[in-house]
Amino acid sequence: MNIVYLNGVFLPAQDAHISVFDRGFLFGDSVYEVIPFYQGQGFQLTHHLQRLRHSLRAVRIHSELDWADILQELVEQNGGGNLSVYLQVSRGDVGERSHSFDEAMAPTVFACCQPIRDIYSLDISEVEPIKAIVTADMRGHRCDIKSTCLQPNIMELQQARAQGAGEALQMRDGLLTEGTSSNLYVVRQNVIYTPKLGSEILGGVTRQLVLELADEHGIQLQETDLDYEQLLDADEVWISSSTRAVVPVVEVDGELIGEGTPGPLWQQMYQLFVEYHQVLMTGRKDG
Repeated sequence: MNIVYLNGVFLPAQDAHISVFDRGFLFGDSVYEVIPFYQGQGFQLTHHLQRLRHSLRAVRIHSELDWADILQELVEQNGGGNLSVYLQVSRGDVGERSHSFDEAMAPTVFACCQPIRDIYSLDISEVEPIKAIVTADMRGHRCDIKSTCLQPNIMELQQARAQGAGEALQMRDGLLTEGTSSNLYVVRQNVIYTPKLGSEILGGVTRQLVLELADEHGIQLQETDLDYEQLLDADEVWISSSTRAVVPVVEVDGELIGEGTPGPLWQQMYQLFVEYHQVLMTGRKDG
């Protein structure tokens, strides 16, 4: 049975209901997180919850629950294992449609989960590279807030899929920002480059892990502006997200990246992710 969490109660999904006047439904006035659980354990859970709190503060939604306990209980009620947990907090409902809001409103808190593949159990040869396209970044200017207002992302990803691609890389004012649900990396001469953070880029939890692993293992990485020519001239291109780890991009807008195959630096980073995950889940490192 698919069990969800809604406002303090765990219940079957078909029994969960919200008001038609909930501001998350009417206005997208809500924030969210997607957190992978492997073997019943949250992966980078603390960092995801830190980002959730940042988003809540930024939009002035006042909700502070024991998020970790709620999500752990939800995972257990759904059988544990490998699950992707979706957590959404909306501003709530006052029984009418109004643009203005009262900061004392009671938020609507909802969470659900679905099975995911344990990407860290894959052999490196099983990781499928993707193609990407570049699109105009049609989002607003507070992309550091993980908001449910995702229509631009949805339409850009749909455009990518219509062209046989797995991601759309967004560009604003001549500079690349990120994918529709991922962060971006360009490799040239064994140096990783990634767009620097600002209000127009979401601070990805997996992006931060890439930075930490690169620093720990002596891999050069620079946060900087990137343009279209630098993307196409790259030796390697990757994307990252919480449920996909790091994924090689071998073609952009029909142009091969490097030799059109996953590159050696991506292979090293992927292996570092696998080792990090192994230590986190088991407390040991092979070899």
